[in-house]
Amino acid sequence: MSATLTEQKAGARGGGSRGANRQVLLQRKAPGTFRRHLARSFLRVAFLAAADLGVFLLLRQVVRALRDSAMLGSSVSNLVSAAIPRGYLGGWQFAAALLLGLAAAGAYGRGDQQANAGHVLAGVLLGVSLSLWHSIWTSGPAAVALQFAVTSLAVWAALATERSVVDRVLSRLLSRCRESRIPLVGDRRDREAVAAFKALTGGSRVVPIGWVYPGRARVDGEYLGTTERFWELLHRADADTVVLCGDLDPASYESVVEASCAAGCHVLALSRHHAVVRARPGLVWHRGVPFVEISVPALRALQLIVKRGIDLVVAGVGLVALAPVMAVIGLAIKLDSPGPALFWQERVGYAGRVFRMLKFRTMRDGADADKPAVAHLNQSGDPRLFKIPEDPRVTRLGSWLRRWSLDELPQLWNVLKGDMSLVGPRPFFESDLKEYSDHHFGRLGAKPGITGLWQVKGRSLVVDFEEVVRLDREYIDRWSLWLDLKVLFQTVPAVFRRTGAY
Repeated sequence: MSATLTEQKAGARGGGSRGANRQVLLQRKAPGTFRRHLARSFLRVAFLAAADLGVFLLLRQVVRALRDSAMLGSSVSNLVSAAIPRGYLGGWQFAAALLLGLAAAGAYGRGDQQANAGHVLAGVLLGVSLSLWHSIWTSGPAAVALQFAVTSLAVWAALATERSVVDRVLSRLLSRCRESRIPLVGDRRDREAVAAFKALTGGSRVVPIGWVYPGRARVDGEYLGTTERFWELLHRADADTVVLCGDLDPASYESVVEASCAAGCHVLALSRHHAVVRARPGLVWHRGVPFVEISVPALRALQLIVKRGIDLVVAGVGLVALAPVMAVIGLAIKLDSPGPALFWQERVGYAGRVFRMLKFRTMRDGADADKPAVAHLNQSGDPRLFKIPEDPRVTRLGSWLRRWSLDELPQLWNVLKGDMSLVGPRPFFESDLKEYSDHHFGRLGAKPGITGLWQVKGRSLVVDFEEVVRLDREYIDRWSLWLDLKVLFQTVPAVFRRTGAY
């Protein structure tokens, strides 16, 4: 089903579904927003690294001219030879160590970090230390101490000069990668809010699109609107960063952060706020003004790339290794009951996008049409969490497959396609969205998984929809590669326990 058709269907429902439609439309902006942030980050780091390498190569040529060509005379040549001997400042080992040191020291961070002399100095010291470690045992501590001091000072001075002028060039370069559109939440008459505005507009990287009043009072044409309708406002604004310039009441603050995270936006707060569960604060400086950056783990591009790589490798190997097992299961399903062996079902995934989830068929063919007839058997009492312990529609083989979770194996194909991940939130039906409250949409902030916290903490024994959402949100809030590995390891004993599997 196309996204357009899905949106039309959602819009055709009642008032509650219009709210769900608004949420999903905003949610579907998240992948595009993430790609813009990723492109800017890649371009910024690549440009800085290239500039650092260029300065390093230029410095190497200067050293060669002073040392080998005696450009300033033999006495200077001798001094330079003693401090920086031949073969020391050449070669790519030193360049690699320098870039590694700068990265470890945070000199490629956002905001003012990239021009911070302290971060650059720490990176240079680390890089020079890595390159001189071997020389301590061959040349002696005294000679190495002189080389360390002179090299560190020269490289730091060159890089600090480069970083002081590269910001303007980088601003113009990043502006070509689509300017960052920023709504500011606060009172535009407040002095601190005005300071934030000036700090953010000091370069050409961002385009403030207007102010959002932090309250529910009626506002004039100087404001885009109020925080009361921030979800709709953010959807219309097509923003990718939100800046909080003043104090908000708890309800407004939570709504603003929830909407921003749902849309994949970065959130910068000028002053301290009590972060909602999903948000992890960090400090970012822009032109000397401190901002608290509120972001979610999903915006960590490098970890997402690694996660996707693991998904591809495990799903690919799993499909090949388990192909004989799945072939036997498919044949057994065909012999057990009439109908296809595989079953496609539309579910809602990352950013509210609908995808077709593949499973082994465990019910009689056409069982979906009988769902209203067995609704009274739903153990949870909530249509959003449809669980029947002894569902009469389930076949004999299907019951066995469910107990051992073997019906989920074909979802490795969904993982390979990129619709799902090995670990993630539980995928739900599109029809459930019209019943969602604002905090429910946070669970759409990650790809759904074959397994997850819900599966390892009770499976079908969890019959409270709010508890399922809480577990899904907990996974997204705490997400890391280590958490994924932990869930994967816990899945195996959970399957063998067969607790809550039906």
